[in-house]
Amino acid sequence: MRDFEIEQVKVYAVGPETERFVWASDMHTQYMTNTIVRISTRGGLEGIAGVASYSEHAFDRAVAETIRPLLPPLIGRSGLDREATSRRLVNRNIPVAPQAHSVIDIALWDLAAKAADMPLYRFLGGARDRILAYASTPLYADSGAYLENVARLQEEGFRAIKFHCWCERKRDMEMVRTVHQRYGSSELRFMLDVEQRYSRQDALVAARELESLGYAWFEAPFSDLDLVGYQDLRRRVNIPILPAGNWVLDPGLIELGIAMDCWSCVRVDATVVGGITVARKIMGLAEAHGMTVELQCWGYTLGQAANLHLMLAYPNCTYFEQPVPYPAFEYGSRNPIRTDQEGYVHAPTGPGLGIDLDWQAIEASALLVYEQALS
Repeated sequence: MRDFEIEQVKVYAVGPETERFVWASDMHTQYMTNTIVRISTRGGLEGIAGVASYSEHAFDRAVAETIRPLLPPLIGRSGLDREATSRRLVNRNIPVAPQAHSVIDIALWDLAAKAADMPLYRFLGGARDRILAYASTPLYADSGAYLENVARLQEEGFRAIKFHCWCERKRDMEMVRTVHQRYGSSELRFMLDVEQRYSRQDALVAARELESLGYAWFEAPFSDLDLVGYQDLRRRVNIPILPAGNWVLDPGLIELGIAMDCWSCVRVDATVVGGITVARKIMGLAEAHGMTVELQCWGYTLGQAANLHLMLAYPNCTYFEQPVPYPAFEYGSRNPIRTDQEGYVHAPTGPGLGIDLDWQAIEASALLVYEQALS
């Protein structure tokens, strides 16, 4: 078993110069940092994972620096002890950037699936090998731009589109109505995400209008921490209501939200919630209550892949979130994940996460690189 002992961990905070977006009118353009962990064992196995973080004005080095003190206890441990490692990482008494725990855990799952020479989704159970995708848009300039992009996305094969918008109810609803006038009779399905920026009253008014227009769901109407607000909204409308999925991360708190009937579906992200180890427990918890887990996939290819493998391993997820336009999210990946002309994304075919990185590109845009190794 010495072949599985962790010999070295290398960390990269990568800040590529790609197109930048916003998701609400009160945001500055978002700098998207890709923090990548590369774990090597004595036997030559390698596990890789990446998590995105978002900041205004400059790239974020916080996740990479948070990982630094977590690494010494990993050196010399078995890379197969994922559960023990996950518990050790989380039990730090004071909360830290959750992506730091997540990226280590995902890299260990990538390593284990590679050791078994299996794609991760099959290693986890393998419920299917493809899933429908929805296009997840940035904020566009005006309603006309939304119409133009809906037409383009439909031509590319998408059957569903989720709009990020100004997060100002009157302006958002005007756009929603404009899109509906042209596409309401089509087979396209739509969702709206308002980034936790509505009041309870605005959320209720918007939810009723979206319900009348047949929207698939209404996402992040207000703060994820307002469980009572979600509970009340759910009782007053029939449209599915989802949280943002970045704040209520502990499985016990998610179970409380389910018991309170706060959400129509659970929403988390493996790159934030604690990795594959925690996310799969949440998916099982939701399944036991007859609920789906609509996983987030916003971010670079490695993060997308972690969530994609989870939703292919288990049956209780409806869609893959495909961030568009593609190029900004694909930096450093030689085989990015894209939706086909029938609206599906397919499982990567290689072992583990199945993502091939261009390490020269990664290193060229690295803001910070360090390693921890056996002395």
